[in-house]
Amino acid sequence: MPVPRVRFCPAPSGWLHVGGARTALYNWLWARHTGGVFVFRIEDTDATRATPESMRGMIESMRFLGLDWDEGPEVSGPYGPYVQSERSDLYAAVSAKLLAAGAVYDAYETPEELEEQRQAQQRAGRPPGYAGGHRDLPDAQREAFLAEGRQPVLRVRTPDDGVVTVSDAVYGPVEFAWKDVADFVVERADRTHTYYLANAVDDLAMGINLVARGDELLSATPRQQLLYGLLLRDNLLDDALADNGYPARPPDAVPPSFAHLPLLVGEDRKPLSKCHGSVAVDEFRRQGYLPDVLVNVLALCGWSPGAAEERMTVDELVERFSLERVGRNPAYFDTAKLRAFNGDRIKELDDAELAERLQPYLNAAGLLPEVATPTQQRLLLGLAPLLRERIQTLAEAVPLVAFCFREVVELDAAAVAKHLKGRAGEVLDIAADRLAALGEWSGDAILGVFDGMAAELGLGRGKVMQPVRVAVAGTAVSPPLPQTLALLDRDVVVERVRAATARVAA
Repeated sequence: MPVPRVRFCPAPSGWLHVGGARTALYNWLWARHTGGVFVFRIEDTDATRATPESMRGMIESMRFLGLDWDEGPEVSGPYGPYVQSERSDLYAAVSAKLLAAGAVYDAYETPEELEEQRQAQQRAGRPPGYAGGHRDLPDAQREAFLAEGRQPVLRVRTPDDGVVTVSDAVYGPVEFAWKDVADFVVERADRTHTYYLANAVDDLAMGINLVARGDELLSATPRQQLLYGLLLRDNLLDDALADNGYPARPPDAVPPSFAHLPLLVGEDRKPLSKCHGSVAVDEFRRQGYLPDVLVNVLALCGWSPGAAEERMTVDELVERFSLERVGRNPAYFDTAKLRAFNGDRIKELDDAELAERLQPYLNAAGLLPEVATPTQQRLLLGLAPLLRERIQTLAEAVPLVAFCFREVVELDAAAVAKHLKGRAGEVLDIAADRLAALGEWSGDAILGVFDGMAAELGLGRGKVMQPVRVAVAGTAVSPPLPQTLALLDRDVVVERVRAATARVAA
């Protein structure tokens, strides 16, 4: 049996959607489970949509998820290049050979004529598709079109009758009638090449033997199977590879089989989109979701581990994954589960790892420099255990601890109105004096000050602590106050408490 070779090949025209990430993940898991090869290929043949920024974003999102590739951009490999815009000479050579073999033909219709044809089909109640009008043009008509300045596209001749069967690991055998598969374009009028041709050429040239992708592409599979056959007939692709200096296909290469993965849907069971909230991997990263948790939840979107326990490590996912347990029904992307799993995972992190994972979020908020000082690192390490039970995403820690890293804090107006009134001025005056005179600067000692003040003034602990919290943090919410204050410089704490007395309502 040939070594499993799978691929993920996004078009770099935006961010990496979680649906695309799920497809990449399933391919990666299968490669790692079987000891196969995971190929990352960039399909940028549509130059009107592809951007370098999007390609960079795709790469960064894949690296964030931990989906390392064996061959592809920034890694290389024996069957590159792995960016399709760098392989245009090969596609052109293949197109020329297909034309010479009579497998494709020139079609000269203008976009307006094709639109008119589509509308006529719609009025007649027929499915849209190319009607084949230029399949067998006389030479004189071709010359007339060229004289008009028309530039042809290349279309593949699909069979007129019969059926094609797609053997799919998820759906089983699926039959399509050739009469329903219209002749399709493989080379545009500007001589660039479509997804169908570039994808089929690269799958065969790179030895891909399993294509796992979204089930919205199942209906396109007959076209690809037809192209696989045409490219392998009479060594057409092998000759094009050799003629253009590309490496020969793997010696055990076979045409790919397929596994079409279920659609990803939101809570309303409609295709996942921005109307459901975040759908980009990078957005979940910015919100503070851990990559292994996002991978865990995405793995469960369409695949069942066959066990009651759903929380799994990446190693466990690799060990258990199989295409046989991928379902056909649309898969719900459960953001509530993602949030719950993430909170559970944060609780499992030790102080040092949690501090390390929090630092980039404090960097992004301008609270820490790129390289934190030893003092800042110690402060963050001390805050970690105070945050662990209070956050479900890493980004949620930022507003809770921002005051710890700022030289000056601004007092929130709503917090001032609620907590800096009545006896708050008296509380702040006494707290400032007693904190300044406190012998041991520790959480327990600071809590003792607050409890002593509460008993002395006849107030609840909250009535003592909240004015101090607002004075020091600027808000009414923070990690446990005594332990947090103990991590800060005493002089800074006392100064903020004294300064806040001026804001107490009369």
